[in-house]
Amino acid sequence: MKHLLEVDSVQLEFNNRKILSDVYLKVMTGDIIGLLGRNGQGKTSLFQIIHGVLNCDKSVRVDKINQPQVFRNSEILRFLPQYHFIPPSLSLKRIFSDFNLDFSIFENKFKEFKSKLNSKFITLSGGEKRIIEIYIIVKSKSYFSILDEPFTQLNPLQIEKIKELILEEKENKGFIISDHKYEDVLEVSNTIYVLTSGKIHLVSNINEIESLGYLNLK
Repeated sequence: MKHLLEVDSVQLEFNNRKILSDVYLKVMTGDIIGLLGRNGQGKTSLFQIIHGVLNCDKSVRVDKINQPQVFRNSEILRFLPQYHFIPPSLSLKRIFSDFNLDFSIFENKFKEFKSKLNSKFITLSGGEKRIIEIYIIVKSKSYFSILDEPFTQLNPLQIEKIKELILEEKENKGFIISDHKYEDVLEVSNTIYVLTSGKIHLVSNINEIESLGYLNLK
């Protein structure tokens, strides 16, 4: 079954500075939406607004039903923040059990985790922690996933595996992804938006992205 997530009429202001103005964004099951923008343009704020943890004037709907606090229902949306969110004392066995995921399937794809089922999260490297967090957000049952800077801390081989994982899972859910590694975002996304000066712009090619000030290709 296809599902639709829409956010519109977003108005966000801090200290008399307009951060977001009349933003509209939608994602359907099977979509991978890439959101580009320089630091400070409000990408993370928009994600928090969609998730429901940042209040402002907005309308967030899932399948045409208003969802002002979607974070209360993880089967609708799971959110990967930029920071590590898993309690450091938990073992990988406990983490995968809590998210109802099969560690052996994960271990087969990411062989560097072989025999680490009983390891605690705190003992992992930064890149290993990020892989675990991305995997459970991407693979856990939900209509949609938001990934904020998923490729940060990963090496090129790990990034390729994560992109494969996202492309495999898109048949089951819709994704919104933002990362400064824009080439990787462009490679996996079927629709690209640029957020600048509080407005969101649909773009169709790299020249349009440059014209909005995100890139300088000269």
